[in-house]
Parts: sequence; structure tokens; C-alpha cells
Amino acid sequence: DRPTPAPGPHDVVLDVQAVSLNYRDLLVARSSHGGGADVGTIPASDGAGIVRAVGAAVTRVRPGDRVVAAFMPGWIDGPLTPERQATGLGAGGVHGMLAEQVVLAESALVAIPDAMSFEAASTLPCAGVTAWYSLFESAQLRPGDTVLLVGTGGVATWALQLAKAAGARVIVTSRSEAKLARARALGADETIDTTATPAYDVRVHELTAGVGADLVVESGGPGTFDRSVAALRIGGAMALMGVLSGFADTVNTFALLARQIRVQGTWVGSRAMLERLVRAVTVNRIEPVIDRVFPFTAARAAYEFVAAGAHVGKVVIRVGGT
Repeated sequence: DRPTPAPGPHDVVLDVQAVSLNYRDLLVARSSHGGGADVGTIPASDGAGIVRAVGAAVTRVRPGDRVVAAFMPGWIDGPLTPERQATGLGAGGVHGMLAEQVVLAESALVAIPDAMSFEAASTLPCAGVTAWYSLFESAQLRPGDTVLLVGTGGVATWALQLAKAAGARVIVTSRSEAKLARARALGADETIDTTATPAYDVRVHELTAGVGADLVVESGGPGTFDRSVAALRIGGAMALMGVLSGFADTVNTFALLARQIRVQGTWVGSRAMLERLVRAVTVNRIEPVIDRVFPFTAARAAYEFVAAGAHVGKVVIRVGGT
């Protein structure tokens, strides 16, 4: 329990209503449990809420506004820099969103539509923006392109919905047939059970008449990297953001060279990207996939649910009213 926060001249006090969890939040929690640098830091990067109070110089928002906070408040637009990256919420000593009230710079906030729930809005800053960046900012996805999504987590389900809205053909992989059924219900054109078909790259080429996918959104990490490269067409692109199978391993660099593959690391995105995502979601009436919502008092259980890896889409903690 901490004192009620007060805003500085350019700050805003936010009554947090909902927070969504990411795999990064598990990594931060495990580090803190082991005595890491994040002990005492309010966790979680993604949250939405209602503006309670504003500083004397604030002009972008007013009390009562419904808003979501950017993942990196210091990254407004332009390229990522170390200084902007260091502003990521909920890690590295920067307080995050898993609290009833938080203080943020007004520049971090983006308005959400009246029709959007706080639970839905809380999934936008990390998973939603990462999917948006992967498809449209770095890869420039076009209608008719084939997209391969590795897995059915938060980024993958967001990418599925956004890619279908853009007219792309989407192939989804998973080790779970139940998760693949959910993906098909969301619009996946083809699914590959990697338990039955470990060589999913071969199957992707079969499904594309030997050409391969135009883009892979790679959430698995080094454990699936080489197969994902092999699944691409010559000149294809990979958006890499996953660390589920670790941080480092040997990779087939010759395949990247010979097939002229472009790999783009995707570290979430800027506030400007978040604003573009909100507009796209509003126009296309996209409803984020939320697997389960936990009350604030069960935040630990929410983390454990994410760690179990059985979810499809996002896991949310409802803070307001609990």
C-alpha cells in the first residue's frame, strides 16, 4: 500500500481499470523473485483506465477521459533509441500498471473509443502494437499476401485478426488442436498441428504451391527460427519478437543469405503506432481475443495461468471495481 499519487505539471493520475499480461511480465517477475533489479517496481506494462487528475500544464487529456498507456512512454514516434527503450513500463525500475492508481506523463496516453472496454484496451500497447508493427510498419503487408503465425499467443492472435482485416491469407501453427480450432474460428485460412507435422515449413510450401509464405510472425524464438526461415518464399520477411524457446541458439545463416530473407526485430512500437492501431481497430471493429479475466486480488493466479501456456490470446486482470 502506497500513498495516493499526485501529478507533476505534465503528469496525469490514472485510475487503472484493467491490465493485460505479457510473457515479458513473467520474465520480470521471475527476475524479481530471485532478487533482481526489479524488486519494488510496480509490474506490468499494459493498462487502461480513467484520468483522475492532471498537472497544471497538461493539455492532451482531461479528468474523466478513457485512455490507454503506451508501452514505452518515451517513444512517441521515429526510430527506437536506447533512451526511448529504457522507458518501458514495469521493468528496469520504471513503475508499471498493476496498481489501482498510477502516474504517467501525459505524452504516454492515447484515447480509446467509448465502445471499447477497458479489458480490450489493455491488450493494445504490447501485443496489439507488436502485431501492428510486424504486419504494417516493417513488412508492409498487402492484400493477398500469405502470413505464417507461429503460435496462438497474444501477438499471434492480434496478428491473425489484423492480417485478415487487411485481406491476407493466414496460416497458424500450434502443438494444440484445440488452439488451432480457436484460430480457425477467428478466421485462419489454414492451420498446422506441429505435434503431428513438426516440419511445418514443408507443409507451408505445400499450401502455397511451393512458393512459401510472404511473412512469418515468429513468436517462438530460436527453437522455431530455422523452420520459419525455411517456410518463407525467396525474398520473404520475418518479424521476430519471440523468446519462448530461449534467447540464443545456432541458426542457419546460409538460409538467410541464399533465400534473401529479411529479419526485422520487433520491440513493440511507438505511441504513434498505438494511435494508428486504435484507428484500425475502431474502423474494422476488431474485438481483441481475451482468454480469461482475473480480479485484481487474484493477480498471482493470472501470472500462473500465463505461465502454464494454455491460453489463446490475452490474459487480463480487472483492477477497477475489485
